[in-house]
Amino acid sequence: MNICLYCYAPLEKPLTWSNWLTIEANSVLCETCAAKLKIISGKRCRVCSRAWNGAICSDCQQWRQLGENIEGNYSIYYYNETMRDLITQWKFRGDYVLREVFRKDLQRAFEKQFASITPSIAAVPIPLSKNRMQERGFNQSLALAEMLDIPVKHALGRNSGEKQAKKNRKSRLKRGNPFFITEALQQPALIVDDIYTTGTTVRQAAQQLKLHGCPAVYSLTVARS
Repeated sequence: MNICLYCYAPLEKPLTWSNWLTIEANSVLCETCAAKLKIISGKRCRVCSRAWNGAICSDCQQWRQLGENIEGNYSIYYYNETMRDLITQWKFRGDYVLREVFRKDLQRAFEKQFASITPSIAAVPIPLSKNRMQERGFNQSLALAEMLDIPVKHALGRNSGEKQAKKNRKSRLKRGNPFFITEALQQPALIVDDIYTTGTTVRQAAQQLKLHGCPAVYSLTVARS
């Protein structure tokens, strides 16, 4: 019997090996769980995907004053309670298969927002430190990037440091850049990650990429908090 990947309730649609790689998001979640994930709709900031009536939100206006490093971020879902719990179960409890919940919507978002920008764009996952990788067993950013039909470039490395989830907005904005370049890119980059919070992480990653020759950096994130 096939079950919901989140709540483990029986699914109405059968899940087989033949359709596993092309499953829809609602084929791996029951109707109740699928309904709790809310796709961002309506007006949004064109830079960070925050729900916003104007063109650019107040946060992104501040980033422009500080020195903007990204061309834009596109997020798919609101970071509501269900999304937070799902990502916690996936990322921190090691339930790797939950990435399938995001597959189709991630691919659709890429095709709609980024595929036409350039045929040479490459996905760049946000790296984990060695200690964090040992704790989790996989990199959630890489797991998402690998679901897109574009090259994946491991262009960034990361120094060890405190978990971002433990830091407030002020601490995140003040911290030094934890990333370093492992491969210089001479092509546009698409940073892929799970959550956009303050935008500090993607901008620090973008800063390193651009300092080493990357002409443009975009980001695609599952959820916008």
